Amino acid sequence: MIKKFAYIFVVLLICCSFTEPQRPDMNQIKQEVTDPSSKYYYPKLMALYEQNETIMTLDDYRRLYLGYIFEEDFDPYRHTQYSSLVEDLYYKSRHSKNECDNIIKYAELSLKDNPFDLQQIDYLIYALREKGKNNIANIWQYRLNHLLEAIVSTGTGVSPENAWVVTNPQHEYFLLNKLGHVATGYEFLTPGIDHITVAPKTAKDSTEYYFDSINFLREYFRKYPSE
Repeated sequence: MIKKFAYIFVVLLICCSFTEPQRPDMNQIKQEVTDPSSKYYYPKLMALYEQNETIMTLDDYRRLYLGYIFEEDFDPYRHTQYSSLVEDLYYKSRHSKNECDNIIKYAELSLKDNPFDLQQIDYLIYALREKGKNNIANIWQYRLNHLLEAIVSTGTGVSPENAWVVTNPQHEYFLLNKLGHVATGYEFLTPGIDHITVAPKTAKDSTEYYFDSINFLREYFRKYPSE
């Protein structure tokens, strides 16, 4: 599979950059991101994100990430056609410059269709670094770090009551992978909690994590009631 650069500071950022997880008030977030007079109005947040603004706070990123479910084009099960065009490259351990160019091209096209496809962001960072485009890679790494931070700021992940809130089921596995875990099992718990077991790294490690999928499921079925 595509090799990933190990960034120790990424894990440190995710685990230590905030003092206390805070459960999001999704009704409040919906009001803020849909109100043109709000500083968290979604088009404003997305414009800052796309301008590579490093002044965005954790509160900004929480609303950017969580508030995406209230956008009209939101679909947590969307699968872009672009990623499948170079899928065979994802399983190679080394890549030529031309192959990296293709990974970059289709990752960028995928992200235009789905801006929070975390796996495609990761592939993009890898290919950019392979090409020596470290400044651009650093921008995308900054974005990825803070999107992950937004997720883990929503809870502890170790109980249903403190489940991490996500906007896409793929983000659950991506986050666990970034934290060094290998998933071993999955169970859906009513009314909308994903329970994922992992192989323990040490005797003290938690072997199960919980993700809150209630919000994105509610929005999905509102838009697609026949599903």
